[in-house]
Amino acid sequence: MTQIYLAFDGGLVVLRRQQEKWVSTVSLSGKQCQCLAIDPHRPQRSYCGTFDAGLWCSDDAGVSWQPVSGVLPHDAVMAVSVSPLEEAGGLGVLWAGTEPSALFRSDDGGRTWQEKRALQAIPSKSTWRFPPRPWTHHVRWIEPDPVVADHLYVGIELGGVMRSLDGGESWEDRKANAQHDCHTVRTHPAAPGFVYEAAGGGFAESHDGGATWQRDDGGRRYHYLWGLAVDPGNPATLVVSGSPGPGAAHNDQQAAAALYRRSNGSGWQLLEQGLPDAQGTRAYVSATHRAEPGIFYAATRRDVYRSADGGVSWAQLPIIWPDDATFTTVTAMALAAP
Repeated sequence: MTQIYLAFDGGLVVLRRQQEKWVSTVSLSGKQCQCLAIDPHRPQRSYCGTFDAGLWCSDDAGVSWQPVSGVLPHDAVMAVSVSPLEEAGGLGVLWAGTEPSALFRSDDGGRTWQEKRALQAIPSKSTWRFPPRPWTHHVRWIEPDPVVADHLYVGIELGGVMRSLDGGESWEDRKANAQHDCHTVRTHPAAPGFVYEAAGGGFAESHDGGATWQRDDGGRRYHYLWGLAVDPGNPATLVVSGSPGPGAAHNDQQAAAALYRRSNGSGWQLLEQGLPDAQGTRAYVSATHRAEPGIFYAATRRDVYRSADGGVSWAQLPIIWPDDATFTTVTAMALAAP
């Protein structure tokens, strides 16, 4: 049965279904959890990156957590991913991205790390900036290609999408028409060469493995994009979270966010059925799982919504929260089927 992992600024939550309800278990209380990944080669193995305490892992489907044994040079782990194609010793090859921007690979579940230093030589690096902390920037997303093992896409906030064709040994700089304020990058095993980007400036996509890009923002009122998910059963169906700007996406006083859907060549369409009004809603994070074609999950604050019809309509999950859970800023979502 699918488990839902939610990272919050204040803790890590695993949701497990019990009859008609979803029961929440809180771990890493007080930590600034930023990113999540599930090992597709061993679904009991999961990872959570934090801004203040490095990278953590679980070997029992999120019941207990411990720091990975290998030490990264930066505590702020802002992106984590596991290769769907490469594995060693029964574990998927692990990738971690940090603030300041640096990329690391582990072939042993985080016991040892190798930095891919060529990322530091990208010509545009001198222009990378993260506006809330303008003296720095970070790796926001790591997307291993689901078809070609050596292909890798890294999103820098704020810098753009960088492409490697040799497992991170060398890098190509951001391309024309890709977005610079990268937030989420997705691919799909049934759509070789397709890469999708949700960013502060809008949506961009590539049909040739990141060599060239085009933008598609028609039909959306909101162009500051945060979450992005692709239907496991149809790579032409996407759902994105849009807001008027960063303040509306992440600030309670200005909050405004909506979900939009694009499917089979149609334009972007606003999604409303079963979802809250855009005004007062903060940016959604979203996810899908390969075992559930046609099903999307999206979360804003502590509210989680599920669509069983490819994103057309939604229903809020009935979640039992512990009384002492006070955090509400959700930063990432991942799904597992242990």
